Amino acid sequence: MNAETLWVFALLATCVACFIANRPRMDMVALSALVALVLGGTLEVGEALAGFSDPNVILIAAFFVIGEGLVRTGVAFRVGDWLIRRSGPSETRLLVLLMLSVALLGSVMSSTGVVALFIPVVISVAGRIGAAPGRLMMPLAFAALISGMLTLVGTPPNLVVNSELSRAGHAEFGFFDFTPAGLVVLVLGLGYMLLARRWLARRTPAEPAHQRRRRRVRELIHDYELRDRARRLRVTADSPVIGHTLGELQLRARYGANVIAIERERPLGPVMLTTSANRDILAGDTLLVDFTHEHADLPRFLEDTRLQDRSIKSDYLTDLSREIGLAEVTVPPGSALIGKTILQLRMRSQRGLNVIGLRRNGESLADRLLQEKLRLGDTLLVAGTWKGIRLLHTQAHDFLVLTLPAELDEAAPAANRAPLALLALGVTVGLMISGLVPNVMAALVGCLLMGAFGCLTADSAYRSLHWQSLILIVGMLPFAIALQKTGGIDAVVSALLGLTGHGAPRTVMALLFVLTALVGLFISNTATAVLMAPVALGLAQQLGVAPHAFAMTVALAASAAFMTPVSSPVNTLVIGPGHYRFMDFVRIGVPFTLLVLGVCVLVLPVLFPF
Repeated sequence: MNAETLWVFALLATCVACFIANRPRMDMVALSALVALVLGGTLEVGEALAGFSDPNVILIAAFFVIGEGLVRTGVAFRVGDWLIRRSGPSETRLLVLLMLSVALLGSVMSSTGVVALFIPVVISVAGRIGAAPGRLMMPLAFAALISGMLTLVGTPPNLVVNSELSRAGHAEFGFFDFTPAGLVVLVLGLGYMLLARRWLARRTPAEPAHQRRRRRVRELIHDYELRDRARRLRVTADSPVIGHTLGELQLRARYGANVIAIERERPLGPVMLTTSANRDILAGDTLLVDFTHEHADLPRFLEDTRLQDRSIKSDYLTDLSREIGLAEVTVPPGSALIGKTILQLRMRSQRGLNVIGLRRNGESLADRLLQEKLRLGDTLLVAGTWKGIRLLHTQAHDFLVLTLPAELDEAAPAANRAPLALLALGVTVGLMISGLVPNVMAALVGCLLMGAFGCLTADSAYRSLHWQSLILIVGMLPFAIALQKTGGIDAVVSALLGLTGHGAPRTVMALLFVLTALVGLFISNTATAVLMAPVALGLAQQLGVAPHAFAMTVALAASAAFMTPVSSPVNTLVIGPGHYRFMDFVRIGVPFTLLVLGVCVLVLPVLFPF
């Protein structure tokens, strides 16, 4: 082993030590190592910066953007809703459903892309059930890695070893030949994570002392005494309100019925419309109505309008909190609103919002809402679409915005584009499965479709990129080139191959798995498979046995990148959201890797006899 090889190993060991100590930040360590490899003369500048053009890095970045499109259209949160509905308050059921969903989807598309898509879902779900993200992020990553063991196209290493079998004149693997062993690993992974989650990081980022907790919609509902005031009313075919505008109907003045929003069916799904005086009412519309206490006469209202009362399962439309928002505003000194009544504010006609609550001196004035004249310091609660709520800051001249509830972060500003976002995702996945274009091109097509369909803006796309994860991956990729260039990989392979000898096939398989997993700590799983697939076939030939069990051992070991956060981009992506440290992966990943080793040694010879 020459001096240059020793220098690369020493630098790699230094990086690992910094990762373990968690100082400085891992992306800064990786970037420093990149610079050191160039200044030390090991790599040329182009070789060191090759990671910035690596297709996998671009693929990851593209799926951050696609994930943002799914968030902005509400698709990600609907997946979270489905997980919560199916799992209820049980974290155990949630973990199982999450891992099964990720493994299934990852078996036919990029596991890295699946993780990027599910990260916002997991963050949302964790917050809503009160769980620490760290208890779900590592199961997410492990399920994505296991997904590569389920089908032939689950991950590139499978295709690499399959190609090597074909090149050597052996029968190729079928599409589902990986499935039996992969399912065993998946079942073990589910059981293991149900036990190991107690050791996962429970820490959450410290909240700055100056930062106040944002209030939630339920708190505003309580403060303004809104319980039992909201109704969902469907416009039947014989209703006399059809064809009339809200201004013509004067529902608020006649019945105390304040129409907050209108839900209307469209070809791509229901959309939430703002209310204005000239908004027409159509058959099939669903009116979201707030009944003020002073004039509320619901039975007479329903009889006169022939609207169908639909049940509400939550407090004041909180089940629609991603479409319908609330905000609290106050009347400042010098405001032109002072002395005016709620009806004179023209909030609906000017801003598409409705005033539904008034507080003065700490008390709600629900019974005198319409006729009460505003005073200095009064606070108003307004309701409407989140788009209108967001514009309050830019449109308000006579009042100040006091409270934007926490649900604003979960609101979907492009909810009506959800079917188009799913179409863009479907095209991306279809292109990946078909192999018509490289995966990175399929992901970029998905990004462009998200933008063309209006699912996200250019600014939101750039903001979605998680630069810390991308820089960490880019900084570690040059080590693969450096180790291959200086002979480091050959030195490790030669040393470990000397341990195999002519032992029993299962013993040799176990050592082959360990060798492949260790090499995979330093280079990508695809490069690991390229390097180790010929070794596996050579060992099988040397022992005089069929090569398929050995070839699959390499494929599964290349995907078993559970041991460190930098052994796979899948792990790297969840470091920040899960608030993990380097040793978290070592503590949880090493034992599970040994379980996968056991599956290979015990199960593969049964599936592929020697």
